[in-house]
Amino acid sequence: MMDDSEMVDDRDTKTALWRGWQRHCPCCGEGAMMEGYLKVADTCSVCGTELYHHRADDGPAWATILITGHILAPLMLLVFEVFRPEAWVMALGLSVFFVALSLYLLPRLKGAFVGLQWAKRMHGFGDAPGMARAR
Repeated sequence: MMDDSEMVDDRDTKTALWRGWQRHCPCCGEGAMMEGYLKVADTCSVCGTELYHHRADDGPAWATILITGHILAPLMLLVFEVFRPEAWVMALGLSVFFVALSLYLLPRLKGAFVGLQWAKRMHGFGDAPGMARAR
């Protein structure tokens, strides 16, 4: 019988989050995690790690809104107090900035969520006993 120390291999959470942020496979760090803008590949093309288990759902969208909101709120106050732009200029400028920042963050945060789930063996990312992957 295997004890707990034999069943758990080293899946570093920090490394998996960073690889996910870069949209690379959380296992090998070489293969692409995404097939498109937000579509996660079923398997890694390099190491064969199954990635279809992920359940990112609304987490990346929530985190994107949270981060962009915390950046934009003080920025709106700063721009208004320092420059006093017309309302339509401020609305248009900050809206464009918000959309651009959201489009940048969303796939990276989704990758980080998948990397976290892989590192913590959530939602089917745990290997079957005795079937540990070569690294």
